[in-house]
Amino acid sequence: MLNVPSQAFPAAASQQRVSPAGRNKVALKPGRSLMDWIRVTKSGRDLTGLKGRLIEVTEEELRKHNTRDDCWTCIRGMVYNVSPYMEFHPGGEDELMKAAGVDGTDLFDQVHRWVNYESILKECLVGRMAVKGSTVINGTDPVCSCPCVCVCVCTTLCYCAYYRIMCSFISVLTSCAVGKVQVCVHKASSGKWAELGQPLESHDSFLRRKNLVFYRECVLKSRTEVTHDTSLFCFKLPPATHMQMPVGKHVYLKALVQGSEVVKPYTPVERTLMPELPESKPVEGSSNEVFLMVKVYPNGVFTPHLNSLNIGDSLLMSSPEGSFSLRPLHDITHLYLLAAGTGFTPMARLIKFALQNLGTLRKVRLMFFNRQEKDILWHFDLDRLAAQEERFEVDYVLSEPSDDWPGRRGQIEASLLSDFLTKQEESKCFVCICGPTAFTELMGYLNEEVHAFQG
Repeated sequence: MLNVPSQAFPAAASQQRVSPAGRNKVALKPGRSLMDWIRVTKSGRDLTGLKGRLIEVTEEELRKHNTRDDCWTCIRGMVYNVSPYMEFHPGGEDELMKAAGVDGTDLFDQVHRWVNYESILKECLVGRMAVKGSTVINGTDPVCSCPCVCVCVCTTLCYCAYYRIMCSFISVLTSCAVGKVQVCVHKASSGKWAELGQPLESHDSFLRRKNLVFYRECVLKSRTEVTHDTSLFCFKLPPATHMQMPVGKHVYLKALVQGSEVVKPYTPVERTLMPELPESKPVEGSSNEVFLMVKVYPNGVFTPHLNSLNIGDSLLMSSPEGSFSLRPLHDITHLYLLAAGTGFTPMARLIKFALQNLGTLRKVRLMFFNRQEKDILWHFDLDRLAAQEERFEVDYVLSEPSDDWPGRRGQIEASLLSDFLTKQEESKCFVCICGPTAFTELMGYLNEEVHAFQG
């Protein structure tokens, strides 16, 4: 049995947000189930309106088909007429209409990337998107210098580099800001080469990206206790793999537990919350280690297995997933973070990123909910960072404090959150939350000012 958790991060106002009744799908009309849709696709009905023809679709043509009765969308370069599927879509018509007349690939990946859309919509295929006449950005640019040969790959997915040449003379640098991965192979002897050799078959071509979560085997390198029930696990990536983990993204761990394949999501953190010394700080993009802070539940399905691994044991880890974007943060003045328990993990790298990279930032405030003081993750580091960095504040709230606890006490409640989330004059704020659904009841903030990590 494959236990795959939800990868979705729908917007706060989305129909797919969990409602008070616990539903995350809209109510479909009778006769609109998946099996009903399969019967429709096999009925011989023309679902594209093109009588079986496949056409090349320009962006201008795609934009014309943007109504409920005439809705085309593009997913990974293929265009589909999704009008007949409207009433069968589990997320509702409104969700599908968000991709009407435009490229819906990113929206699809945010919500249900694992769904086999090619099978579900194969009878709705209109054709392929037309290739633009302008120069394509994706490509490779070999540069030959005296000490090394560098290959620069331009891509929108530059957080993970994998190459087949394995030797000690290779270095990898990435720049996600401009979308470039640079692989440098150092020569055994300096000097300019007249040529780079003959290209192999399929050189200068791109393979179609499969709609699958890709896993790689990672080895447990170390395990460090953080609290009485939480540890920091360090996994080493396979040889010839370098990963620059995007802020706010998560990975999936997969393992065989008691004969069943189990998959669980975890948000990577860094080795420490504090700024690292230059000599200990890894080169940008060169990291081949991933750190995960995991609370071990004795009666859980996955975490006891994870905690039982010996140093040198391995499990499968996916590439980064998630919908969080740094774009809304680029000119904010105040960043508010609400976390409960291990819901702190997405905030750890976000705190560090904001303090080091956001020039307009005036304040980062974290409200951290836990049961007891012993449950507070990285308590010492948080206090030390608050003492050293005047722009950072942390406020702890305990639901079961000891008698001598000097901080806040109680549960998550509206008055506590409203006081914490008070907007400052002439400020631009953003709120990130990870924890109970009570966190989502935020007053005075627009949907685009809030991101909810799925805890």
